[in-house]
Amino acid sequence: MDKVEQYREYIQKLLTEYSNYKSLNEDVEAQTVFDKEHDHYQLVHVGWRNKRRIYGCVLHLDIKDGKIWVQHDGTEIGIVSDLEALGVSKKDIVLGFHAPYKRKFTEYALG
Repeated sequence: MDKVEQYREYIQKLLTEYSNYKSLNEDVEAQTVFDKEHDHYQLVHVGWRNKRRIYGCVLHLDIKDGKIWVQHDGTEIGIVSDLEALGVSKKDIVLGFHAPYKRKFTEYALG
């Protein structure tokens, strides 16, 4: 299996695991969005809490040029540590939520 296909499987596995964490509010649903053709992957929360609409992206990852781009991470722990635990090299992870000029100060890929 090539690297990109393995990364697709890792991302889908992790987002599915994250989606299984139960919210304190049963009216908020965790949905996974997998665009396998264009390599865009998201976990979003959708529903209602205290008569207020809840809609928001929790995680957004893309695969571009053989690297995993973490576009948004709204988790407490951070999905990057989970990716590394699966064997993804830091040189294949881009912290897309950091400005390009700041990425050189991290241990991760520039882009």
